Amino acid sequence: MCLAIPGQIVGLVPGTDLADADVSGVKRKVNVGLLDDERLAPGDWILIHVGFALSKIDEQEARATLELLETLGPAFTDDLNALREEE
Repeated sequence: MCLAIPGQIVGLVPGTDLADADVSGVKRKVNVGLLDDERLAPGDWILIHVGFALSKIDEQEARATLELLETLGPAFTDDLNALREEE
């Protein structure tokens, strides 16, 4: 099962469509090119699916989504473990 997971931008990679994001404690490079119309900055929350930011979300929505995902148990933790293995 693949999930869209909230992540927080920790930095933008200059001259690219990439951002460094924290996804539940896992640092990932994320393509933010689909959000060209958004003004993204460190601290912003984004919804990520297979390495692409799909939308910018507010912190309240990010926290609520993370809480919901945590109730899924193995489906959520399996995806997080897969991310950790890719590091």
